[in-house]
Amino acid sequence: MNKIKYSIVLFVLSIVIYSCGDDNFRGINNPFLDIDHEALALSDNDTLVNFLKNHYYDDTVGVDSVKTLVAGKTPLFDNIITMNVKRNDIDYKLYVYKIKDGNPIDPVYGSPSDDKGYPSVSDSIYANYSGQAILSTNELGVNFDRNTTGSWFSYTSLAVRGWSFGFTNFKGGYLKKEADGSVFNGPITYLDGAKGILFIPSGLSYTSIDTRNYTSSLVNQNLLFYVELLDFVKDTDHDNDGTPSDEEDANNDGDLTNDFSDADNPTFADYLNPNVN
Repeated sequence: MNKIKYSIVLFVLSIVIYSCGDDNFRGINNPFLDIDHEALALSDNDTLVNFLKNHYYDDTVGVDSVKTLVAGKTPLFDNIITMNVKRNDIDYKLYVYKIKDGNPIDPVYGSPSDDKGYPSVSDSIYANYSGQAILSTNELGVNFDRNTTGSWFSYTSLAVRGWSFGFTNFKGGYLKKEADGSVFNGPITYLDGAKGILFIPSGLSYTSIDTRNYTSSLVNQNLLFYVELLDFVKDTDHDNDGTPSDEEDANNDGDLTNDFSDADNPTFADYLNPNVN
């Protein structure tokens, strides 16, 4: 999980750098000062599109994988979902390959009310995942992180912002039960969750626009994640003010960190401010 969630050391470093408000502070330089992030977004998209056109999804051995395209196989690009996302005033394209949607209704003991629909950008999610860097149009890096037992992620703690958008395309699964419908006597287990692959541009992952990513080995790299959505908290309310955080996105751009309606606290984002609802 240490690749997905920021470490305390990096968090402290970011506070120091932000408080200074300078690109250079006590010998700490910004090594990415010359990067044109708008140009990088275009270059990243070219890489992702070419990668998707030259690879296909394969599960012939029971393991989800992306392989170099061969005759008779369908390119990923032919069945891709394209999402347009604006972040830091830059336009990005995020790509989602849906392997299967989730089924949140237990076929024996479930009811239609168990279907919560799809999560919003701000909803907390419970998921399995594994990640790789997309090194070029024809090369993937080694797996840098994975979780196969389920882990909760909150909008406030996500380092890879692309997850917030990508997971809105999936439904969760349902809790495993005993044969008589009682609570399963074992570890919490979800069945029939959605599965897919997220192709995330660097601007929606470990971008160097954020100083906390300066020391990341994944800074400014496009990423691929195999994901499985197990469950989510519908209408997550991060500040417990009675209003779902998704409804506190005043400009409706999917970015909850740039909405400030409280004149007395102009730097306190609405979705974390209980005085704004």
